[in-house]
Amino acid sequence: MLASGNIIKMRSEFADPVQYFLQVGENELPMNDLIGKNIQLAFTGQINCIVCGKRTKNSFGQGFCYNCLQTAPEASETVMRPELSKAHLGIARDMDWAREHDLIDHYVYLAVSGELKVGVTRHHQVPTRWIDQGATKAIILACTPNRHISGVIEVYLKNFFSDKTNWRSMLQNKTILPVELLQEKEKAFQLLPAELKQYLYSDNKIWQFNYPVVSFPEKVTSVSFDKDPVISGILNGIKGQYLIFSDGRVLNIRKHNGYLLNISEVE
Repeated sequence: MLASGNIIKMRSEFADPVQYFLQVGENELPMNDLIGKNIQLAFTGQINCIVCGKRTKNSFGQGFCYNCLQTAPEASETVMRPELSKAHLGIARDMDWAREHDLIDHYVYLAVSGELKVGVTRHHQVPTRWIDQGATKAIILACTPNRHISGVIEVYLKNFFSDKTNWRSMLQNKTILPVELLQEKEKAFQLLPAELKQYLYSDNKIWQFNYPVVSFPEKVTSVSFDKDPVISGILNGIKGQYLIFSDGRVLNIRKHNGYLLNISEVE
């Protein structure tokens, strides 16, 4: 057996290609080393909340027990909708947490992951945020002093850009149309109202990402431990937070935060 324990989303390191590491209990598996090998991931039936550690029958919001979903700052609605953050007004589920996560510099960015999208991330989550989304390239559009303002910019730009990742296109490595990020950044900037243009990020660096994938599937089939407790096959690659198997099945690791697995290599 390679490892046994509760898992959380894969840690990544920016490299060519991206390097992935899966936390399994107390151990960390270097996942790139398993590409091309026949592996088995067996769900034991146990799920633990990633915040309080309590055993839970169902996982909510990618790893929370129901109580933590309702009370933990990590599960606040502002995580998905930054424009709703009120930390700058002194209102939050946990102000100490908010000072470290909401009242810091945030980036509004444009990224290509199947198609062009706009998004928001905390400054220290670059480039991890883009890797988690399976982006092939990204550029920072704006830098704001708190989460709320970045959310306001994102909401405004959602009138002109998508804010969703098409996970199927991302895993098939399909780009709908060629995208020139510098031109799109200028377009987005010109669309912003005057009071938001002050947050323009002057650095035009384009980040590019190459993922450890032998070949991309023509058709993808999502699998889950909730339906199949044992998932095995030849690991063909990793992109975003997905394991890609040689037969086109894909497993979203982040969706299974807190699941207790036994991971082994099959001879």
